[in-house]
Amino acid sequence: MSAKPVRIPIFALPGAILFPRAQLPLHIFEERYRDMIRDALAGKAQIGMIQPSEPGDHPPLYRVGCVGELIGVEELDDGRFNVVLQGSRRFRLIAEPDVGTSYRQADIELGQFDDSDPDPLALAMRAAVEREARQFGDALGLMVDWDAVGRLDDEMLVNAIAQVAPFDIGAKQALLEAPTLADRAELVVQLMQFQRLAPGGADSGQTMQ
Repeated sequence: MSAKPVRIPIFALPGAILFPRAQLPLHIFEERYRDMIRDALAGKAQIGMIQPSEPGDHPPLYRVGCVGELIGVEELDDGRFNVVLQGSRRFRLIAEPDVGTSYRQADIELGQFDDSDPDPLALAMRAAVEREARQFGDALGLMVDWDAVGRLDDEMLVNAIAQVAPFDIGAKQALLEAPTLADRAELVVQLMQFQRLAPGGADSGQTMQ
């Protein structure tokens, strides 16, 4: 049985995804999002990260996002914020009511995803993620501490790649919606291979968008 819908402030930011147990640093400078952070801090200290599905000032949204807990907040002298979000649970957007705030809010449903601690990846899949990440990073000319990468647990490794890799919005959304960590790992390997090997991709020396 689904839980009762809850209302939450939402931050629609293209290319920015948050996973349960992952962290996302954000610099908040627009006035409407400053209002959002202040109001969130006065309430449950939560915001929903979700991607717009189209460009524009008030774009339509994808239906799946992730609740972020405000675990680090620095308010600057000019009213901007540096914040750190800790992902808790993925949600499905039900409706976006007109509530009169300067920022958007949504009624969301939790419990549609199993966001408990995932099972470890199969050894072959873990090896494939590390191998393709190294090739992808080398193709992009990134300086990476691969020893440190190798010490990350499976979930941290896969989610870190999904968050920071220059995949397009649709690809990032597919990673967010992947039912299990194993599904996400398989998809992230495919995306790295595709972007590295495609004409105009990382191996060509051209900059990826």
